[in-house]
Amino acid sequence: MPLLSSPPLPPVPGQTEPLLVAGQALPGDGPVLDVVNPADGSLIGQIATASPALVRHTVDTATRALQASQWAARPPHERARVLTRTADEIERQADHLADLQMRENGKTRTESRGQALAAAGIFRYYAAVCECAEDSLPPPRGDYFTMTVHEPVGVVAALTPWNSPLTMGAQKIAPALAAGNAVVLKAAETTSFVSLALGQCVVAAGVPDGLVSVLAGGVDTAVALVDDPGIGLISFTGGTSTGQSIARRAADRLVPLILELGGKSPHIVFADADLKAAAKSVASGIFGGTGQSCVAGSRLFVDCAVADAFVTRLIAEVETMRVGPPSDPGTVLGPLASFAQRDRVEGFVTRGTEAGGKILAGGRRPGGADFADGAYYLPTIIGGLDNRSELAQEEIFGPVLCVLPFDGEEALIKAANDSVYGLAAGIWTADYRRAWRVARAIEAGTVWINTYKQLSIAAPFGGYKLSGLGREKGIQGMRAYQQTKSMYWAV
Repeated sequence: MPLLSSPPLPPVPGQTEPLLVAGQALPGDGPVLDVVNPADGSLIGQIATASPALVRHTVDTATRALQASQWAARPPHERARVLTRTADEIERQADHLADLQMRENGKTRTESRGQALAAAGIFRYYAAVCECAEDSLPPPRGDYFTMTVHEPVGVVAALTPWNSPLTMGAQKIAPALAAGNAVVLKAAETTSFVSLALGQCVVAAGVPDGLVSVLAGGVDTAVALVDDPGIGLISFTGGTSTGQSIARRAADRLVPLILELGGKSPHIVFADADLKAAAKSVASGIFGGTGQSCVAGSRLFVDCAVADAFVTRLIAEVETMRVGPPSDPGTVLGPLASFAQRDRVEGFVTRGTEAGGKILAGGRRPGGADFADGAYYLPTIIGGLDNRSELAQEEIFGPVLCVLPFDGEEALIKAANDSVYGLAAGIWTADYRRAWRVARAIEAGTVWINTYKQLSIAAPFGGYKLSGLGREKGIQGMRAYQQTKSMYWAV
């Protein structure tokens, strides 16, 4: 059955879209999902999910395809060529991919197109890593020489979130293929179409038949994939509780895991910081992407000496951030990704105010007919709570910032680390010695100094504590999809 349309066609309401099974379009055999546009509540399309039986068939097909294609045994430059062509195909379809993501999860068109191009860059980067990464010859300690080689794990189960499906999907598919594996990606329920389109780009680039599949579905589909005996590694990005559940299921078989989970990142502003630049960064760090980012700087620790002045500046900055339709070039904050997510955010804010929190900005849905049918929520700043409150401890995953004044570096570090999470942090100060001390003391996998949310595919990314296991991106991001073998040769 042909898979790709040229040019690609958007989903059609009332028509059930097929899945991508072993490189071919195949109807799902599970319950049908309605995919809804959070900007206006309209139906984008429908997609049938994958039953456990279809999951088993997909994994088995991928296993046989790996053997038949000898993908892992191909010279690295041949695998790199497919990844490079995938990058070209994604760039060619960037507008289509951006439109799908915008319609499915409410990200602005500008951000969605940027993420499409970033996804292309991820494939291009791993093409280079694939071709240049070398095995090693550790120094011998006797009358022999040793060689360390890296081999694929087999079939990878990749489970991606709904907030950034383009980049998250690319961050799993590209290094897994570069490492010589096959991939079965389970798309988030609300962003199935853009994930399918990304998989189609890989197929169009010439990856061997059967190595890439994209399935839609809910919990049953995910459980079937995680539990499948043919899976050699599980890579999951999403909520911490779900990650813990996956880890428990994987423990019985000792399946390797990559888990990129939740965050409650501290964004720290010292009195000597460039307050104007810091205010812009704090605002974009929490409200960019409508706060639906694992690294969102959702806890603002601001020096008591400048707290009032900084919050006033921050509120003025937030008031310039336009809430509106994601297709409008002037929009900074579109809707939340779903109506359920908007309700969840509202619940957190309500409980926060009941606990004594003071709304300093936002705290409600925007008024007017333009917003009535969408899952919109205003950027919200709350003060008057302490670091042990629910709003300061739980990941809200929405446009809500908790202001926490601090007095003294020691107290700051203790409070910033007083969290089950450790994904990211930001520090604003003119004192480079202080920046170094605090950055080393903060328990987080990524620390930004006098900037925020600067990301590079070449730098490893992951978290401490309940923010996850393992690292994505960088050379480590490819090695994570391989297993290491040491060989000893007598002379």
